[in-house]
Amino acid sequence: MASSLRHFAGLGCFPASSSSAAAAAASGTTCLLRRYTPNFCAFAALRPARLTTPAAAAANPLASPADHEEHPAHQQAVPCRDGDPPSPSSSAPAAPAPLRVGIVGFGNFGQFIAGGIQRQGHTVLAASRSDYSAYCADRGIRFFRSVDALCEEQPDVVLICSSILSTEGVVRAIPFHKLRPDTIVADVLSVKQFPRNLLLEILPPSFGIICTHPMFGPESGKHGWSKLPFVYDKVRVTEDGDQVAKCDQFLSIFEQEGCRMVEMSCTEHDRYAAGSQFITHTIGRVLSQLNLKSTPINTKGYESLMQLTQNTVSDSFDLYYGLFMYNVNATEQLDNLERAFERVRQMLYGRLHDLIRKQIVERVHMQTISLEKLENDRSNSCATHLVSSA
Repeated sequence: MASSLRHFAGLGCFPASSSSAAAAAASGTTCLLRRYTPNFCAFAALRPARLTTPAAAAANPLASPADHEEHPAHQQAVPCRDGDPPSPSSSAPAAPAPLRVGIVGFGNFGQFIAGGIQRQGHTVLAASRSDYSAYCADRGIRFFRSVDALCEEQPDVVLICSSILSTEGVVRAIPFHKLRPDTIVADVLSVKQFPRNLLLEILPPSFGIICTHPMFGPESGKHGWSKLPFVYDKVRVTEDGDQVAKCDQFLSIFEQEGCRMVEMSCTEHDRYAAGSQFITHTIGRVLSQLNLKSTPINTKGYESLMQLTQNTVSDSFDLYYGLFMYNVNATEQLDNLERAFERVRQMLYGRLHDLIRKQIVERVHMQTISLEKLENDRSNSCATHLVSSA
């Protein structure tokens, strides 16, 4: 057996002086020589050869039946080559375990987001003031009537899906001491500076913070999330531990759903959102006050306005008020809109004033000519009459 080991050592499989190999040879136990390093070859499990003579079997009656099987005296070794496949022990690392995402606030938007999370193979837990137990039971979601009960399950990510106006009360009521210290807290609010500052103020310093805003909802995303913008800001992600990996795993949910991922600071987001989302909602609310009706001669533009009105008024007024109240740029945009409307009105009235003035002046001029002509006609008529009388 020792000669066989020296033969393997000569092939560069393992050092000939290895005490462990010698001990394995001496004991007759199975010797695992599979290795995946530059100095070792990949082998199957090797066992010292045994001779199954009747004398050997009689000398060792306690040996297992396998020990009496016939083996070749030498087991052939195959030297390593550059193109050989790697050992099974060097296979790719296993995929990370699915996330456990706890959604706080399970209204329409929370349910909408939960669908995408589940489609990517993650577990959803939900808590809400309203009873959604039947809805969750039908979809494999664990529902809790209290946030305390949800936090006792220690989800990897706590996702705040409450309304803007109720967010502060909801966040302050979360028992963070029941969560693991590396928990990630994320939100999906339509404003970003407000939740960012709130979470930085309230959360323990070891907690991760991701502020996100899916720029779509149940209506615009009902046919899928492909190419729809998803804004996010990694406000605080600790490099220690696996918080970075869990953060990337959470964001990959939306990336795998096809979203257009946009990394942007909360401050920049609110500046853009005030000039786009808030203005859109404002125009829709203004148009809703006109009670627009469909007509037999609708243009595409008019139908777009009607659709805009329908989309905006389908959201609660609390959402619209939250866009105004919790975005410092909203007031400026509202003032800009008012000034723009006044400028357009002045443009219309200015041109109308010029037109009316022109019409009035021309009308007065025409009347003056008519009166002069009438006076001349009268004078000529009188003169003719006097001449004829004479």
